[in-house]
Amino acid sequence: VQLQASGGGLVQPGGSLTLSCIASGFDFSRFSMGWVRQVPGKEFQWVSAIVTGHGTTYYADSVKGRFTISRDNAKPTLYLQMNGLKPDDTARYYCAKYDRGPYHEWDSYDMWGQGTQVTVSS
Repeated sequence: VQLQASGGGLVQPGGSLTLSCIASGFDFSRFSMGWVRQVPGKEFQWVSAIVTGHGTTYYADSVKGRFTISRDNAKPTLYLQMNGLKPDDTARYYCAKYDRGPYHEWDSYDMWGQGTQVTVSS
């Protein structure tokens, strides 16, 4: 079972990045998925979730209107399109498989990838 995230990097404020997360070892289409981020020394922060089936999406207030989560079950890949990036978005971003509990709590996810670093700086 693996979640392989990529697409991070260094970007200037106001810029854009698209993160991808390729899933393997489980039936991706059956599970809701999410993105969680962490700044070293700070708690994990839930960013976004997408519900399997009807595809309802949820976002943290801090990213609402700037980030878009999506998925392609055929690939099977989870995405996070990030626009209007701010220095406060600097963190390591993890894709995660939802287990149970509130979508907006980071510990509701039971399987995590290795993450990809996003740095927003001029």
